[in-house]
Amino acid sequence: MSDHVRVEGIAVFGRHGVLPEEEVLGQRFYLGLDAELDLAPAGRADDVTLTVSYADLTAIAVSVATERRFKLIEALAETIAQEILAGFPAITAITVRVDKPSAPIPAILDRAGVTITRRREGAR
Repeated sequence: MSDHVRVEGIAVFGRHGVLPEEEVLGQRFYLGLDAELDLAPAGRADDVTLTVSYADLTAIAVSVATERRFKLIEALAETIAQEILAGFPAITAITVRVDKPSAPIPAILDRAGVTITRRREGAR
């Protein structure tokens, strides 16, 4: 499948991280979503009900990232992926990116992050 609905650069404030200060102070995170699904029916019919709303995808990611706390951004990404797959049967795979621009690393860097891809069972 080569069709995708993407949302990039979703800025959220969360309290994720291993260090106690990260829970107390919190910090900004950037999320990216790339949902793989068949967009041909929506494109042919010009019908929003035949696709997945990027607003709905964004709402799930923001809710998970702001209403819950994770020590690892890997766990944050995993939870977002699982909730999106559970909520949208048309999506065959979801890639979730979590960037942490203020990661407590003693170096000058733009950001640290993870990217995961999860496929629905049986999807190629």
